[in-house]
Amino acid sequence: MPKRGKKYQESAKLVDRSNLYDVNEALDLVTKTAKANFDETVELAVRLGVDPRHADQQVRGTVVLPNGTGKEVKVLVLAKGEKIKEAEAAGADFAGGEELVEKIQNENWFGFDVMIATPDMMGVVGKIGRVLGPKGLMPNPKSGTVTFLQMLLLKQNQHQQRVVI
Repeated sequence: MPKRGKKYQESAKLVDRSNLYDVNEALDLVTKTAKANFDETVELAVRLGVDPRHADQQVRGTVVLPNGTGKEVKVLVLAKGEKIKEAEAAGADFAGGEELVEKIQNENWFGFDVMIATPDMMGVVGKIGRVLGPKGLMPNPKSGTVTFLQMLLLKQNQHQQRVVI
């Protein structure tokens, strides 16, 4: 059996391996046993009993975290005409039309974290789908990134707090 350190042995004394803890007790125990000089990670494994080979049993979604991820998210909005001004007024970091698509295509510019596009711009965005897709930046109606801009400010705030599962 390998030799264990003092901090590990001290933490191991607090844990009863024969006991099943409920969620609140387990989280309290995790914080008591944390001895490292950095933010430690907690992993959770859940057996859902689904077969991932079936499309109707895929488990995906998003969660809005109460305090966000702490990262400032830069939002790019692709729109036409008056909608560009609306996007800038709503707080988009970058707003434009086909000129931004050309910039992404020609210069490989990715100075943004989330791309929101209006439905009328999706034909133009489709041209750069091969570039955006692998990076996870392609706008998608299911994720709420293909929309007209009435709710842009709300969406921008949600994207600052969202984590994909």
